[in-house]
Amino acid sequence: MASEFGALSLAPPLLAIVLAIITRRAMLSLFIGVWMGGAIVAADAADSAVEIVAVPFLGIVEAFDWVISSIGESTFNAKIIIFTFLLGAGIALIWRLGGSLAVAQFARSKVDSHRRVGVVTWLFGMVWFFDDYANTAIVGSAMKDMADNMRMSREKLAYILDSTAAPVATFGISSWVAFQIGLVQTAYENMGIQSETPSAVATFLWSIPFNVYCLFAILMVGIVVITQRDFGEMLDAETRARETGNVTRENANPLQSMKEDLGDPVTDEPRLRTFVVPVSVLIVVVLGGAVGTGYAPGRDALGIAENANFTGALIWGSFGMVASALTLGIYDGHIDLGEGMESVLDGFGIMLHAVSILVLAWSIGSVATALGTGDYVTGIAEGLVSPMMLPIVILFAAAFISFSIGTSWGTMSLVTPVAVPLAWEIGNQSPEMVAVAVGAVFSGSIFGDHCSPISDTTILSSTFAGSDHIDHVRTQMYYAVTVISVATLAYLIYGVTGLGPVVFLPVGALVLIGLVYGLSELDASRKEVPAKPFEGPQSETGTTGDD
Repeated sequence: MASEFGALSLAPPLLAIVLAIITRRAMLSLFIGVWMGGAIVAADAADSAVEIVAVPFLGIVEAFDWVISSIGESTFNAKIIIFTFLLGAGIALIWRLGGSLAVAQFARSKVDSHRRVGVVTWLFGMVWFFDDYANTAIVGSAMKDMADNMRMSREKLAYILDSTAAPVATFGISSWVAFQIGLVQTAYENMGIQSETPSAVATFLWSIPFNVYCLFAILMVGIVVITQRDFGEMLDAETRARETGNVTRENANPLQSMKEDLGDPVTDEPRLRTFVVPVSVLIVVVLGGAVGTGYAPGRDALGIAENANFTGALIWGSFGMVASALTLGIYDGHIDLGEGMESVLDGFGIMLHAVSILVLAWSIGSVATALGTGDYVTGIAEGLVSPMMLPIVILFAAAFISFSIGTSWGTMSLVTPVAVPLAWEIGNQSPEMVAVAVGAVFSGSIFGDHCSPISDTTILSSTFAGSDHIDHVRTQMYYAVTVISVATLAYLIYGVTGLGPVVFLPVGALVLIGLVYGLSELDASRKEVPAKPFEGPQSETGTTGDD
């Protein structure tokens, strides 16, 4: 269905994104975008001179209606808010009880270089494949202090978290995979072709090697952390952290600032179990809750994932994390119940900024839905498709929608019902072309999400890395654009030659390695800094705005 607002439907989300990147004020920029959307709707409905004059004020009323509905109408949004607050409480308790310090002390002799911190964070990010939110929270909480000690910039840590969390979730037994399989199955049913195609699960499995952006994004993180080569604004951030010890930019506004918000740990002799036990409870309860709610006799692993209550499991797990940390603190005599509850409330406080941005980002999504932004972009894409260009058109249509509305899931729900029948018809009823289209939907959705300051996963990556949110977006964008360029090349090789993943994936990997080396050399030469910094022992710990 075409958007009645046409190109005007693009204005609110794009304005919010441009303002956020230019001004570095995410909340103000998001609210202006929401207000503009409200003004457009109010102007469209105005039928008198008085109402036309009142459009700016009516736009404010509409904007707050969207903000309120983004909190209260969606139980998914409400659950994510509760989960985020509870995670903040658990992290606050672990900090106050010295758990984060204990991990840093334990790992200091083993993870004793900038490269090793990066590699361990990358590997951890690939292990926690079941949910991107939990991935970001667990890995970020575990690695932040170690990254600070090795003078890794918070922007770099946020990039590693963000560029493993969602991409990895598109391959594992996760809510992401279950959601997309459900969309493919619905498309098959609507088209009446279930008997002519592989199952939706088989189509997903076939699509994995065609999900090239996510594959190359994960590889890109590995290349960067192993070679220690950076470019763009990430090179500036890493040079600053290495030379000055300041892991955040001067005047940065980190979404989470432990020492400033929570004070020093309450003990000088921290115990490792203060970190390990609460985080283990979080993981076990989330996995157990997901499996328990999704299990039924005869269901395979993907069937369990498709029916699991992941958001509920995240809430139960984060509550278990808080309860176990509080219990340990009281048992060890470090805090009493009153002090523990104060830390819980402080933990809620450190997440308030992130939750505020999340709510406004969801509100922008409501604006995009009301104005038909996704329908407009998808309608344009339909007129530009040929068999050779199909994956590239789907890739960039999904990327632009995801960038504009800030949600991968919302993008997949908009694009998949169009991409699957389009691929079926243009590909002469080829199941392989449908699998290519599904991979391209995943790829474009994640790329747009990585570049968008209104994306929830991008916001949470900034939060758990303790990074300034817009600094994270600006530094990651260079790498995301590099990866999607290689992904486009891979799709071109496939479209022009017909050669499959066994050819275009290795070629793309080699090109990606070459680009990292070439761009790092060029940028380092231009900025007169080393392309590959000296990897020696770190004698001083990093400093932040927390210190």
